[in-house]
Amino acid sequence: MGSLSRSQLIVYGAVAVVLLLVGARWIRSGDAQGKPAGEVSYTDSLASSASTGDGSLTVDTEGGIDVVVDVAGAVSDPGVYRLPAGSRVEDALQRAGGATAQAQVESVNRAARLTDGQQIIIPDKAESAVGVAAGSTAVGSAPTAESTAPISVGTATVEELDTIEGIGPVTAQKIVEFRDQQGGLSSVDQLDEIDGIGPATMEALRSRLQP
Repeated sequence: MGSLSRSQLIVYGAVAVVLLLVGARWIRSGDAQGKPAGEVSYTDSLASSASTGDGSLTVDTEGGIDVVVDVAGAVSDPGVYRLPAGSRVEDALQRAGGATAQAQVESVNRAARLTDGQQIIIPDKAESAVGVAAGSTAVGSAPTAESTAPISVGTATVEELDTIEGIGPVTAQKIVEFRDQQGGLSSVDQLDEIDGIGPATMEALRSRLQP
């Protein structure tokens, strides 16, 4: 085979340089994109499902959705709030501007997990004191009728549940423990799952409790 002429060597060399430049640019382009064109990653899908600020539900990486709760009672700014899935009562309390100086926050389980549609009522110390005074009796006098004001199933304490007719301290403790295990309750009917609570007890609970 004869040797290549000078002009042929120059042409072949130029072609090789062009091929090298094209290959290098293609490699850099692939690295910058991080994935082939047209391929959508899982993280991109998650990002596109996030809220756009128009008030729609958002989806987190664990598949949960936002919860909407009603915060009432002794808080700075009572109202209905949307919070991320997995939020606690304390988070809702902070969204409502925090408890007032007269709030009786120790009667509320602030670590309980929120459920959609739950109402959180923060009691007021002054109102509680009035209720105790109205329900107190002098020594030797007949006891007054128990208060019939509805109690929130999401925030009721053992003491408050114990005031319901037919509910003793043991059952009241079971209700609170069951609520904590469920991460909160949005309906009184959920208490029917507790062992030892029959139809008669459920009727008493429905008449004295609210969501």
